[in-house]
Amino acid sequence: MGQHRDIKRIGLLTSGGDCAGLNAALRAVVHRADSYGWEVLGISRATQGLMARPPEYMEFDVSSTHDLLLAGGTVLGTTNKGNPFDFPLPDGSTCDRSQEIIEGYHLLGLDAMIGIGGDGSMAILRRLAQQGGLNLVGIPKTIDNDLGSTERSIGFDTAVNIATEALDRLHFTAASHSRVMILEVMGRDAGHIALNAGIAGGADIVLIPEIPYSIDNICQTIKGIKRNFATIIVAEAVCTEAGEKVVQTNRLGQCRLGGIGEYLAEQITETISAETRVTVLGHVQRGGTPSPLDRVLATAFGVEAVDLIAAGKYDHMVSWQNRQVVHVPIAEAIAEYQAVNPQDTLVKTARGMGICLGDTACHVVDSHVRCDATVMAPV
Repeated sequence: MGQHRDIKRIGLLTSGGDCAGLNAALRAVVHRADSYGWEVLGISRATQGLMARPPEYMEFDVSSTHDLLLAGGTVLGTTNKGNPFDFPLPDGSTCDRSQEIIEGYHLLGLDAMIGIGGDGSMAILRRLAQQGGLNLVGIPKTIDNDLGSTERSIGFDTAVNIATEALDRLHFTAASHSRVMILEVMGRDAGHIALNAGIAGGADIVLIPEIPYSIDNICQTIKGIKRNFATIIVAEAVCTEAGEKVVQTNRLGQCRLGGIGEYLAEQITETISAETRVTVLGHVQRGGTPSPLDRVLATAFGVEAVDLIAAGKYDHMVSWQNRQVVHVPIAEAIAEYQAVNPQDTLVKTARGMGICLGDTACHVVDSHVRCDATVMAPV
């Protein structure tokens, strides 16, 4: 592994779903690389840009990144489809295109590469690096905040802010019409967005995939609320009461998570005849201007990633731990999935605020919060 004196050109790609803060990380990488005198090539559409012939890329310098700090999405483009080791072909078959990506890296004359992605992207990029002897450094991004070995990932804070604002707005509509308002948010496997936004937005009920629930507990909680409306936030990965995933199938036969909000609305209406409405926030959580925290985090990650290359510290991912940027082996980060721990501080906080998490019925008695699976609120 060479030190920084051997580096002349580095590549950068964004892989997986987009989120706010990716362009801020790109800006930071370009600025820090410039201090070392290095070139930065932005790879178009993740690994697909390295598959193209000639490889597709964008050249960056400090002057070309001035407007990137506030920009949402990724100017490089991205993809969350087409595993290069099992790449789908038009006839329905698949093939291994990994060697094309490795060759693309060398065709561009790259000395190292920074990959920004979640656990799936990191696993693929690391496998490519191991196979081709590529110098790789990772930056974590995922609105779900479920990547191991880091307390925060790029995009999470912005997603929580957007979900909280939506919950704030629904609060007033719920009160105006005496309704139960359900907000369905993203969270492919983890409930971090729902839990954080639920606490910040004062939801009455927060449902996450890590904690089982019962419709009876939800309905008893609604009936026990000392006002004429209620707000519920639910992660898209929450299953039905019977434990089945709720998915939507498009015309191509592709299945995606979505629909748990409507399921809950039907169950609540049938059980207690409450007027219920559902809002599915969807990809709004990924877009828009990044929050100040995501801008700061992305910038700190970008600078550290370049410094890792300068130190010859490859096969590592930058990480946020204990209020500082550190680095961890990529293998360690992708091996440890970070779901919500039912004993987590925020879970305890939610319970302390009388928020129903579905596993108990919560109500208020003489201004004191009670969460008890056996003591139900009066009808």
